[in-house]
Amino acid sequence: MPGDAVEFLTVPALAGVRHGFVTRRGGVSGGLFASLNVGLGSSDDRAAVRENRARAVAAVAPGAQLVTLHQVHSATVIPVTAPFPGDERPAADALVTATPGLALGILTADCAPILLADAAAGVIGAAHSGWKGALADVGPATVAAMEQLGARRDHIVAAIGPTIARASYEVDDGFVARFCAADPANEAFFAAGRPGHAQFDLEGFIAARLAAAGVKTVVAMGVDTYPDAARWFSYRRTTHRGEPDYGRQLSLIALA
Repeated sequence: MPGDAVEFLTVPALAGVRHGFVTRRGGVSGGLFASLNVGLGSSDDRAAVRENRARAVAAVAPGAQLVTLHQVHSATVIPVTAPFPGDERPAADALVTATPGLALGILTADCAPILLADAAAGVIGAAHSGWKGALADVGPATVAAMEQLGARRDHIVAAIGPTIARASYEVDDGFVARFCAADPANEAFFAAGRPGHAQFDLEGFIAARLAAAGVKTVVAMGVDTYPDAARWFSYRRTTHRGEPDYGRQLSLIALA
């Protein structure tokens, strides 16, 4: 994979706004991290990670300045008007801005990246949503923060990028009970599995929460990170293989 071009997926509904869900191809890392690992929290060589980040931004939003977070599986949203100083990355899981030239970046390896835009208002957002963030409504919280910058929620387009799909996401009955305690209707996002377990539709749950928050255009890409090791890093796949660490891919969005 080293030497390949940087590869990223886009969503037609976000046309006009620079964005991309970047795969693991086209970077300089080797071994378990081959090749475009952007995770500063991994044990990969930091210089390689920084080069990978630069390549990803250059491919998707040339000239933009990347802004990322120390992601903690919360519903905390940070409005940004400039890059954070030095290596500072606030503990949060979503970013919003109306400032051109900033590339809002989310790191994932099975969790769902959500990219959002109200192109007419010139407001964008990016959120990291694992199951904890999804249950805490990080998606709707990002929509509310975008409204504070002048967006209209009925004009926002949200795209849910590559994430672990229901076929690959086995959970136990205690997990199901947690979601159903929050709302019995959440049972609809679980399919029967082996005894004591179920298969969870994280993407579907996030899409439903965004729709309930008033977002009229929600694109669920339906790309499963778990089975496609050539294109996507996956925390769960790494765990099942007994590997010591894993890479992260980058999803980013920027105003021109």
